[in-house]
Amino acid sequence: MSRGAEVLGGRAGQPSGGRRSGSRSAPGARPEGALGEHSERNLTINAPGRQATRRTTPAGDCADASSEARPAEDAWTTGAADRPWTVRAPGRGGPGRRGKGSEPDIQPAAALVNRISDAAEERATPIVRDDQFVYTREKTRGADLTSGKAVLGPLMDREMWAAQEPRPLHKLGLIREDGDTFPINAELGDTDGTPAGITRPTYRWLSSLPTDPDKLLVYLYAKTPQAEGRERDQAVFEQIGSLLGGVMPSRTAAALYRAAAKIPGVTSAPQARDAIGRRGLGIARDDTRYSIRTEWVFDEKDFSFLGSRSYLAKDTSYGKAGTLLSSEAELELAIVDKAGQQPADTERTRGAGKNLVTSRKRR
Repeated sequence: MSRGAEVLGGRAGQPSGGRRSGSRSAPGARPEGALGEHSERNLTINAPGRQATRRTTPAGDCADASSEARPAEDAWTTGAADRPWTVRAPGRGGPGRRGKGSEPDIQPAAALVNRISDAAEERATPIVRDDQFVYTREKTRGADLTSGKAVLGPLMDREMWAAQEPRPLHKLGLIREDGDTFPINAELGDTDGTPAGITRPTYRWLSSLPTDPDKLLVYLYAKTPQAEGRERDQAVFEQIGSLLGGVMPSRTAAALYRAAAKIPGVTSAPQARDAIGRRGLGIARDDTRYSIRTEWVFDEKDFSFLGSRSYLAKDTSYGKAGTLLSSEAELELAIVDKAGQQPADTERTRGAGKNLVTSRKRR
């Protein structure tokens, strides 16, 4: 999603990037009004067709997006220095803290996106087979909107295994939240299964996208699902956001960033933070219709994708400007051979060179 919030039985959940697809349905009433409509349509949890369960969100004060939790120590994944690619934790060089009294990195959005896209193009990435799964581990949180106010829920652990098989599937993978595991089912209405595509982006599908930013943007404007009352530029920005953070060819990643820079209203966000408080370089766009800002957060050193957040850009009935609606932090990204398999357990070969790659965690 955009990488933002979905109303899940009135709860604004967390999004995920290109390694996910589709949206999950949930029972229960959804809040009335613009924010409820925006949350349901634009801020999607991209766990394809997962049959969600209602969760009770503890009551509490709304959090301000400018005061997210401080960075937490966590398990990061890395690879050996001589490997052709790295199974990484985003920002593996650390959160890039600045010295006391230093100023944030403020620069025009286009210049920042160019730096991010250049880094993405130079970053070696693995080739993913159709019979494999892209694994992600992240921290997420979202706000409960059922009371008419945005009440921020607790930080949650999420793991996901996304099938890369391009043909239509009825079971698209697995998702695990706080220890509960659910199958990811085909999207609603896909009686013959959900094929690879813009709502279920696989490595093969991502590889097929145009790498010229202008052609890619034309394609995304044509293919991004329509929603009544939704600003088209914002919809495409959020569609690109739904693809970030996954495993894709370097040229595809670079083209997505360069295409995003061409969308009107895209700006830099120097105070951007992810769900665990890692401050980074931000790319943002405001949905002026619903007064919600969506930010993508990148590591200050290596420009890798860290996570995202969405919050109120103005005072609304749901809360004051700065009220956090959703955030996520990507912690681990890997390729495994089976759904449910942990990266630490997998050894596999990549490409014709048969280079052995072993995922492992660094604490």
